[in-house]
Amino acid sequence: MPVEAAVAAGTMEITVSKFELLRELTATQGVVERKTTIPILSNYLFDAAGDRLSLTATDLDLSLRTSCNAKVKKEGSCTIPARKLHDYVKLLPDADITIKLLENHWVSIRCGRSNTKMVGMAKSNFPSLPIFPGAVTIPAQVLRGLIARTGFAISNEESRYTLNGALMLLKPESITMVATDGHRLAHCERPGEKFEGVSGELKTLVPKKAMDELKSLLDSTDAETIEFAKDDSTLFFRIGSRLLTSRQLTGQFPNFEAVLPKDNSKIVPLNSDELNIRMKLEKNEIKVSSSSTETGESEDSIETTYDSDPIAIGFNSQYLLDFLKVSNGGEVKLEFKDGQSAGQMRPDDAKDDFKYRYIVMPMRI
Repeated sequence: MPVEAAVAAGTMEITVSKFELLRELTATQGVVERKTTIPILSNYLFDAAGDRLSLTATDLDLSLRTSCNAKVKKEGSCTIPARKLHDYVKLLPDADITIKLLENHWVSIRCGRSNTKMVGMAKSNFPSLPIFPGAVTIPAQVLRGLIARTGFAISNEESRYTLNGALMLLKPESITMVATDGHRLAHCERPGEKFEGVSGELKTLVPKKAMDELKSLLDSTDAETIEFAKDDSTLFFRIGSRLLTSRQLTGQFPNFEAVLPKDNSKIVPLNSDELNIRMKLEKNEIKVSSSSTETGESEDSIETTYDSDPIAIGFNSQYLLDFLKVSNGGEVKLEFKDGQSAGQMRPDDAKDDFKYRYIVMPMRI
C-alpha cells in the first residue's frame, strides 16, 4: 500500500444520528450543483472534529456550511457524492449512522443492517471557502419580512444582470430592501432598528439564488438574529450553525428613488381581496373588470371613498396578486397620478412595522 493511502485509510470515523444528518443534508440541497462540469461540486465536504460534523456544499456562486452533533472516533475530512448520500440517508431507519473513510477516497456508511460504500474525491479538490469577516447583526424576523415583501419582484431575465438580485441598504437605524424587474418595483423599509458598526449607508446587491436560499434557511430556523458580513467579493449570512456565502452581484442597481412616485394625489382605500385588474375610478365607486380568452369578461363595482377626477387604468393582474399575497390582508391603498403613470400600492395598516411600497407600471387599456 502506498504511504499516502496508508495515511488516508481510516483517518475519519464518526457516528451521527440519522435525524440530525438528514436535516442538514436537506438544508443544503438548494446549493448542491446538479449539472456541473466540475465533478467535485457534486460532492459534500465532510469535516469531523471535536464533537461536530461540519458539511459544506457549493456551486462556486453560493455555498452553505452547516454542522450537527457527532461522536467523532477519528477526526478527519472526506468528500461524498451529495445527491447519492441524501437519497440513501432518507431511506435508512431512524438510528445512528457510522461513516468511515477507507482507502482511495471510498467511504463506508453503516446503519443497522444497511451497509454501503460510496467513492468520493480528494478533499484537496474542494474549493476553499472565504473567511468570515466582522459582522452586523440583523433580527431574523426583520430580514424574513423584507425578503417576503420584495423577493418576488426580482427579474429572471439573465440579460438584465443587475436586476437579478435585491438591493439591501443598511443604515445605523434602518434597513431597506428594493427589488425590480423593470415593470414593477417593491420597496420595503424597516425603521427603528439599531445596527452597531454601520455608519452612513451600506449598500449590497444580494443575488436571487442567495435570496431564495436565505428565505428557506430563515423559514427553518428559530434563531432570533443572523449575522451579515461582506468582503470585496463575497456575502456572508450566518444563521444559527449554518453559514451561507454568496458571490456578490457586481454593477449598478438602477436609481430606484427616481421611480418612486412623488405626486400620486388620487388615493383609493380598498379591501385587498376585492382587487383585480382593470379599474375605472369614479366618485365613491371603482369598477373593476378583467377579460381573458378562456373565461371571457367580467366587471364588478366596489364602493369606496374616492372623491377625485375619473380615471381608467390597467395593471397586470399577476403583479397585483404578488403584492396582495404578502400584504397581510386587510385594507390597501391605491395611489395614482393619472392613467398613464405608475401606480403605487401600500398596506393601510398603521400597526405594521414595515414601510412597504409597491410601484407598478400601468398597461395600455
